[in-house]
Amino acid sequence: MRPHHAALLTALVLGGCATPRQDLVVLLPDKEGKVGTVVVQNPKGNAVLNTAYATARTTSDGGVQRGTASQSEVKSVFGNALAAQPPRPISFTLYFESGSDEFTEQSKQEVKRLLAEMARRQAPDIIAIGHTDLVGPDPSNDALSLQRAERVKSILVGMGIPAERILTAGRGRREPLIPTADGESEPRNRRVEISVR
Repeated sequence: MRPHHAALLTALVLGGCATPRQDLVVLLPDKEGKVGTVVVQNPKGNAVLNTAYATARTTSDGGVQRGTASQSEVKSVFGNALAAQPPRPISFTLYFESGSDEFTEQSKQEVKRLLAEMARRQAPDIIAIGHTDLVGPDPSNDALSLQRAERVKSILVGMGIPAERILTAGRGRREPLIPTADGESEPRNRRVEISVR
């Protein structure tokens, strides 16, 4: 099950010394419209935010008042902060044919999605970690896992991403996604995991 991420925005409204600090917390949905749950609490009250655009605002007496904001209100208050956010991190997993750095047919489609995502990002930081299944000796698998990660790097460098923004490593057979007996072929273990920030 994939975790869902939602944005949480907070604004502080500061007045004179005699006025207590006022906070505004807004729970935003993720790209799929899903939200988590946030509890805003202080000594004089609390509010559970678990719907899109739910708000919690501290009151002048120090309590917490729950409400709802419109999209236009959120844009008005938090527009500059939202515009300054970098794209959210994203990850990809590419699978390989046995004993090689050739992508599986399914992963060739995922490579297209990866390249499209890279084209949207101005200065991505990328980590590509290669893995193998449990067939073959450690030295061969170490070399192959790094070769797979380097293959991904060469594709990304070829589209103009600076090599110094891409970190590669090979884990060999040490971190199987699917535990198997030694020597057993498992296609899901032959992979490169790519993290993009």
